[in-house]
Amino acid sequence: MRLTALFVAAILWFAPSLALAEGEAAEIVAENRDQIEKPSRQTIGPVITALAASGDPMADDILSAWAEKRLVIRKADDVMFLAMPEGDGFALTTLDGTAAGTAAKGEITELKPNAGVRGLIGAALVQFTLSDPNPARRAEALTSIARDPTAETLEPLRASIADETDPALKARKERLERFLTLRFDPDSAARVAAIESLGSDTSLDVRAALNPLVATKRIAVAGEPDGQNVARTLTPGRNLPEAEAYDLLVVAELAPARLTLEAQRAALVANIVDGKVGGIPVAELDTQAARDRAYTALEAAGTVPVAATDAEVAAALAAHGFYEVFAEPDAAVTTAAMATLNGIDRKVGMMQAADLGLDALSLAAIYFLAAIGLAITFGVMGVINMAHGEFITIGAYTGFVVQLFVPNYTLSILIALPLAFAVTFAAGVAMERLVIRHLYKRPLETLLATFGISIALQQILKNVFGTQARPLTAPGWLDGALVFNDVVSISYIRIAIFVLALLFLMFFLYLMKRTRLGLEVRAVTQNPTMAASMGINPDRINMLTFGLGSGIAGIAGVAIGLFAKVTSELGTDYIVQSFMTVVVGGVGNIWGTLAGATMIGSLQKVIEFLNPSNTLAAQTYMILFIILFIQFRPRGIIALRGRAAGD
Repeated sequence: MRLTALFVAAILWFAPSLALAEGEAAEIVAENRDQIEKPSRQTIGPVITALAASGDPMADDILSAWAEKRLVIRKADDVMFLAMPEGDGFALTTLDGTAAGTAAKGEITELKPNAGVRGLIGAALVQFTLSDPNPARRAEALTSIARDPTAETLEPLRASIADETDPALKARKERLERFLTLRFDPDSAARVAAIESLGSDTSLDVRAALNPLVATKRIAVAGEPDGQNVARTLTPGRNLPEAEAYDLLVVAELAPARLTLEAQRAALVANIVDGKVGGIPVAELDTQAARDRAYTALEAAGTVPVAATDAEVAAALAAHGFYEVFAEPDAAVTTAAMATLNGIDRKVGMMQAADLGLDALSLAAIYFLAAIGLAITFGVMGVINMAHGEFITIGAYTGFVVQLFVPNYTLSILIALPLAFAVTFAAGVAMERLVIRHLYKRPLETLLATFGISIALQQILKNVFGTQARPLTAPGWLDGALVFNDVVSISYIRIAIFVLALLFLMFFLYLMKRTRLGLEVRAVTQNPTMAASMGINPDRINMLTFGLGSGIAGIAGVAIGLFAKVTSELGTDYIVQSFMTVVVGGVGNIWGTLAGATMIGSLQKVIEFLNPSNTLAAQTYMILFIILFIQFRPRGIIALRGRAAGD
């Protein structure tokens, strides 16, 4: 009983204050009705602030209706209502939220605040939305403020931060508050502190917020640039073209427009009187100086429009000052913004270098996959296989065919990889048995034969699959990219190819170092005659080696087809880089192939970065560099001792 009595007493105690809060907005409107009906931005601010701070749930509705021109006065009894369109008229609600019937449009007078007052109302409404119980509405309010920031939203945003319970929204509010502070806060020290707090952030929105603070424009003045935040002084003819300098004078109305020779000649001809122009005989107008004097005389007489001769242009340039000034008038703010941007630029530069390194590694992995099979055939057998690119294409088309029958992309890729190896291994063995083995130690004939096979395979692929690109779709888990920040990212497909290249590196090392086949391949590579005398069949090793290299090319084709267009010319895009990779790295050496792929991939990315608008030029520069490199290291980065090295 005692607890019940206390509870009832508490309700009775707080009831009057709750009732007061609920009716306070209507009372504020009633007390300030004259100002609300005829508002002024200079005087209405305290009224709007009082409404926003009243705690009355109706304050939000009243302010919203006022901003949307739905705060009306009924003409019959001069009572103020909130109106909502309903049919041909309006549904009316009293300022305390009670329904009050309907009214026709002609029965009411709409209160229409001007743009300045609507701005103050909008800032007050922000306070409600930023503190709304619904997190989604608070997030929408932040998005709205970020999209259209104004000085009026700064203080409501600050006031809402302390009471924010959602950590993610609080972080967004604090970040947005810094952006608004550096732009709108009247306190220079606060703006500088906000700028300096962003120093470690390299996001695009940070740079977008700081760049306007260091934006400059060029001005021309007579004397000193009073009240201007000067970035640097400009000197006509040195760091400012004289023509541009004089154009600044004309725009600033400090000098007349320049007189062109054509306009001067036409004016002089039109004003010849008794054989004279401006008192100067026509016969004496044989120099530019004389013609300038004549035109000046016509100006003084008011006969021709005022225009500047060359001498007057030079005098005007000498008599005025030219400056590059910041659009932001506060020097402390621009100094802080420039220092922060310079720090961000340094970090962005390092991140761009890291991103370029990731791109180079991913490209090196692609070239390594494309070249590893060629390194085996070229290094062990000394065969220049111009059809190697077509084995890459066959592997890609194998993946396409598998996906026609296996709709699950993950499963189809897992099936396509070994199947592509088997298909291209068989094609390589057939090619070696039918053509290559008859041309050993005849490199020119081998090159011509494999080049012919390359053309024939391309035509067969066109006949079978057509000329249009065929899709080889990556699994969904390879979509997108691993994003570290706004600058550094790498696609998941590139990561997968990089991992695949590492797996092949480990597989090849195991094959060559831990298996009998690898032992025999190394023996044939170093000394085929001695290997044959030890019971190893070089002919069989050559066949298996060529098949192995071709099979690896098929797997590389599946990997490359996941991000490249699968056409009959797919392999031609990689054959040149594959040969360069093998030759630069050192023929027949897996570590040399890896080093060559890394070098060529890095070199290509650096050249493309320095010359992004011309990829053909980048390819040309890379080939020239490779030619120069081979002049100094003809056997590549890691030279192989044995038959492939020319021993």
